[in-house]
Amino acid sequence: MSYTESTPSTKYTRPRRFFSPVGVILGFALGLAAGLLISWVFFPVEEIDVAPWQLQSSDREQYLIAIALAYAEDSNLDRAVERLLTLRLPGDPIQAMADTACRLATTGYINSTSGLQAVRSMMQFYQPQGRAGCADELISANAAPTPVVDITLPTSTATLTPAATKTATPESAILATATPLAITVPTPANVLAFEAIAVNTLCSAAESGQIQVQVYELNGTTGIPGQTIRARWQGGESRFVTGMMPERGLALPISRWPKAWITS
Repeated sequence: MSYTESTPSTKYTRPRRFFSPVGVILGFALGLAAGLLISWVFFPVEEIDVAPWQLQSSDREQYLIAIALAYAEDSNLDRAVERLLTLRLPGDPIQAMADTACRLATTGYINSTSGLQAVRSMMQFYQPQGRAGCADELISANAAPTPVVDITLPTSTATLTPAATKTATPESAILATATPLAITVPTPANVLAFEAIAVNTLCSAAESGQIQVQVYELNGTTGIPGQTIRARWQGGESRFVTGMMPERGLALPISRWPKAWITS
């Protein structure tokens, strides 16, 4: 007689699962946390080749400053407005310039000569367009007269001394007496001092015939936007302002001729 022996089902005879749902969820959470930590803290992504409207709030503020400084140099209103429109600001873009100047004028930004010049350039841009802001009441749109120092220096004038008696005496002596002479010496304004660190030749078929200048703070890592650069050559010169090419870095300029970049 044949029979089939049945084996009771126990935990030792159950088929094993190929994966654990709890383990998958836990591994996914740990991997996501590790990826965010690495990308945000240790190796943050450096944004390049971005449009002006994609800039962060602080970078858009620097871009507005660069627009105003460029307008102060070339007085090209159409070009300045076109650059403003690339920021895609909500509302009136020219009023946004006035609001930004107001915010800068109420901070320590205008304590430096370059900061004060930047805010005044912004005021000279939006005021003729009928816009206003609190910066109009805090500072003047026109630069103050250059302070001077009066220095008084002694100078000599000749006076004759008559003879004391009728007897023959030597010719009258010429004596010098000091008379004050006012000389006005202008006091130079505070300016930023830059120093050339290195000059290299760049070879690029896609970017030929261009000048690339990198402007940094003393630490060598912090770029300086809003600086006016003047390039001279035989028969002419060109001026451009850093901070006008965000797709190549915040401190890049818009140049006219010759083509040039100022990177940060």
